[in-house]
Amino acid sequence: MAELLVLWDVDYTLLSASGLGNSLYETVFKDMFGRDLTVIADKAGRTDRAILLETLTLAGVAEPRAHIDDFLDLLGRRASALDGGARAYVRAMPGAAAAIAALAAAGARQSVLTGNVRPLAAAKLAAAGLGEHLDLAVGAYGDVHEVRAELVPVARRAARAAYGTDFSGHSTVLIGDTPLDVAAALDTGARVVGVATGSFPAAELVAAGAHVVLPDLTDTSQVLAAVTGPL
Repeated sequence: MAELLVLWDVDYTLLSASGLGNSLYETVFKDMFGRDLTVIADKAGRTDRAILLETLTLAGVAEPRAHIDDFLDLLGRRASALDGGARAYVRAMPGAAAAIAALAAAGARQSVLTGNVRPLAAAKLAAAGLGEHLDLAVGAYGDVHEVRAELVPVARRAARAAYGTDFSGHSTVLIGDTPLDVAAALDTGARVVGVATGSFPAAELVAAGAHVVLPDLTDTSQVLAAVTGPL
């Protein structure tokens, strides 16, 4: 197998953490602005930077862009302080651990490409027991850019520096549950495996252009074939 960089989406692909992100958003918003946050923008497939810009706008915050970096910083610090507190929210998706282990055994390099800031992604993965085999140092996270596709070259550059391999084209594989995951891969020439474990059915992921679409991660051999087999 040619050397591959597999970049996993986190939420609703590897795990569910229902309510955790919103709880942290609400806490940080109250810390910063002294009032309750009553509406949070749609999150599916988006980065924290994009979600926050729309959320602060909806909340009537003046000059919302001026507050995003401070919000992201405090969000990361709150996530780092969770310690074991994330376990009440998080569960691994069926088959996720086995799929990660099988790809590691096959020699794939693995990390995440996620809309979460890194401390939140790390807390969720630790709570789900999915940290092994994922090199978070070469991942790309939601504080980088509002557009998810802009995260792909960030991860590629970090992986090239770490492993001495050029993961261009289909040697980078994104796995995710939303059309925005699919678009990020297609816009950067990567291979993409859609997983219909979130709010988007398989037909929508196919229509978005995913090279392969799986119902879930429970069939490990199917995951391996989707990532490493011919298109």
